[in-house]
Amino acid sequence: MPELVVTSGEPAGIGPDIVACIDPARFDARLIVVGDRDLLEARASQLGKKPRYVDYGAGDDGVEVIHEPLAAPCRPGEPDPANARYVLRLLERACRGCLDGEFDAMVTAPVQKDVINRAGIAFSGHTEFLADLCDAGLPVMLLTAGELRVALVTTHLALRDVPDAITDDRIRRIATTLEAGLRERFGLPAPRIKVCGLNPHAGEAGYLGREEIDVIIPALDALRARGIDLDGPYPADTLFTEGQLADADAVLAMYHDQGLPVLKYKGFHQAVNTTLGLPIVRTSVDHGTALALAGSGRAAPDSLFAAIDSAIFQVANRLRHGADA
Repeated sequence: MPELVVTSGEPAGIGPDIVACIDPARFDARLIVVGDRDLLEARASQLGKKPRYVDYGAGDDGVEVIHEPLAAPCRPGEPDPANARYVLRLLERACRGCLDGEFDAMVTAPVQKDVINRAGIAFSGHTEFLADLCDAGLPVMLLTAGELRVALVTTHLALRDVPDAITDDRIRRIATTLEAGLRERFGLPAPRIKVCGLNPHAGEAGYLGREEIDVIIPALDALRARGIDLDGPYPADTLFTEGQLADADAVLAMYHDQGLPVLKYKGFHQAVNTTLGLPIVRTSVDHGTALALAGSGRAAPDSLFAAIDSAIFQVANRLRHGADA
């Protein structure tokens, strides 16, 4: 049975709320939550939930908790920069446990990026932070909703910075990591990947931008020569249609809001964020902290449950792939 560690995220957000909905009997895995135990118990009580939180390693049927104390008192919906380092400690504890073999995978509840930055800590997101902890170089953000899988060439960048970040080297590295992840984590022996262009109409033969001609097409040609099954670049507005997606295992989008709105429209609350390119398995919810919902009882735990299920699935495929290699 795999052992998964779940971070409870921004304490003023819905992380503690959705964690309170975890029933260990629902999952074929041992689940360990990392967070402030008093906070978790108080939020569960506020919501009328009655999980049995027990100490990590207690060895009974409750929800095991690795206690990390808050730095400052917390009220639902009112994030405090004083707790920013607490939030990062949760990630560090979970990631270190995965790297050391203590856990098989980590699942993350949402964090509030602006609060962490207001505390004076440069933070662009889970993906980049965990890549630094793992010394993993260039990570890949892959979101899944059912059979739709969308990966990103660039992640948390201002839109004006995106074209300069799309380089031949970056496309090659991202696509290579994506193809390997689809094989090793998702059990696809020969993944088929379709690629979005950057510009409207994929540049319209250069009339609407030359990034496709100068950067994207040469990078894809080089990758195809290495045996990676890539098709494109396609105009993004027509690629995300039923006919085009029918023979694709994944889509590689050029930037965050090119690919993810379609995926979240298709499967919000059932979608899962996976970080490829790490030496560990990490999945996450597909939503933010929803501060306005914290403590209200209206936060749905579906995406957290989907992230746990996906982590279990990926651990099994990773073990199977290792055995087959």
